[in-house]
Amino acid sequence: MWDSREFSETYRRLAPAAVRAAERVLHDRAAAEDVAQDVFARLWERPDAYDPARGSLASYVTMVARSRALDRWRSRQAADAATERLSYDADLHSDGNAVELAWHRQRVEASIAALREAPDEQRQAVLLAYGAGLSAREVAAATKVPIGTAKSRIRLGLIRTREALAAGMLADSPLGNAA
Repeated sequence: MWDSREFSETYRRLAPAAVRAAERVLHDRAAAEDVAQDVFARLWERPDAYDPARGSLASYVTMVARSRALDRWRSRQAADAATERLSYDADLHSDGNAVELAWHRQRVEASIAALREAPDEQRQAVLLAYGAGLSAREVAAATKVPIGTAKSRIRLGLIRTREALAAGMLADSPLGNAA
């Protein structure tokens, strides 16, 4: 559908509107620019996703940008809630031992960093399930996917996170440097 020159012109013309739409949701220019980039990358890869019978390309691009920005905002909210909840749990279960509390918080931070390695959809599902405490059915409703898809994303996100966490722990250990 696209030749590179036509696509470049479309990007030049519509990207500012996509950035504005995303920035209204995220209140973060850099994140909004990332969203716009994602929207156009997806449009390049799947031009058939746009149906001219349903509206103009400009409307489609701004709608998708807003939707992606909302997804990112929800993920950010869930990540913040997960961090807060895990920190609260650490404080609650700590007997005041500063070393134990620091170790637990380090594990929480490593877990969050490992979760960032999962694809966006999986990360969002895990954060909604464990950060916001939603059931798989509620995750499916929040992300507008079938329940089986939500369960798969949660499971795969946990597997990816566990693998990234294990790889990070091995790299940080004396054995990881020897291998």
